[in-house]
Amino acid sequence: MKRFLLLLTSLLIVPLAATQVLAQDTYRIKSGDVLRIEVLEDSSLNRESLVLPDGRVSVPMVGSVRVGGRSVDEVRADIIAQLRPNFASDPTVFVSLAQLAPPRPSGGGSGTVSGVTVYMLGEVATPGAMEVKRGTTFLQALAQGGGVTRFGATKRLQLRRAGANGQQQIYTYNVKDIIDGKSSIRTPVLQEGDVIIVPQRRLFE
Repeated sequence: MKRFLLLLTSLLIVPLAATQVLAQDTYRIKSGDVLRIEVLEDSSLNRESLVLPDGRVSVPMVGSVRVGGRSVDEVRADIIAQLRPNFASDPTVFVSLAQLAPPRPSGGGSGTVSGVTVYMLGEVATPGAMEVKRGTTFLQALAQGGGVTRFGATKRLQLRRAGANGQQQIYTYNVKDIIDGKSSIRTPVLQEGDVIIVPQRRLFE
C-alpha cells in the first residue's frame, strides 16, 4: 500500500513539474517580475532582481541586462555570454521566476484611476513593485513600504524617473535631515513607473 501511494504521488508530481517548466519556457518576462539568478561557480553573484519599468535588471559583473519580453532561457543565454570573459569556461547559470508581477486592475493605460505602480529597491523593508494611491509622495510611499532598514543610507535616497525624452532622471534626497527637521524640502508626488532606491550605508556613514 505504501509503495502504491508513493507511485501515485510521483505520477501526480511529474506532470505538475513538467507544466511549470513549460510555463517558464513560454512565459515572457515583464516589469515587476522578480528573477532569481544563480551562478554555480561564484555564489556571490546569486541574487533576486526586480525587473524595472524599462525591462532591465542589474547583474553583478555584467551591469544592466534587458530581460523584458524575453524568455527565461533567452536571459540565461545572454547572461552566460556576458559573464564568459570573467571565467575560464562558460559559467553554469540558472535563471528562474522567483515572483510574478502583481496583477494590474483592468481599465488600460498606465496605472489606474486611483493608483500607480512604483518600485522599491535596495535597503527597504519590502522591496518590489507596489501600488500606491495617486497623490502619494516619495516619503509616504517609503513609509507604506515599511521604511528603510538599519543598513540603508538615509542621506542619499534616490528617485529614478523616466523623462519625456526617454532619458532617466535621478533625484537624491537626504531623508535623515527631513526626519530630523533640518530640511524642509518637499518630496515629489510619485508617478507611474517611478523607482525608489535605498543604497546600502557605507562604513562610518
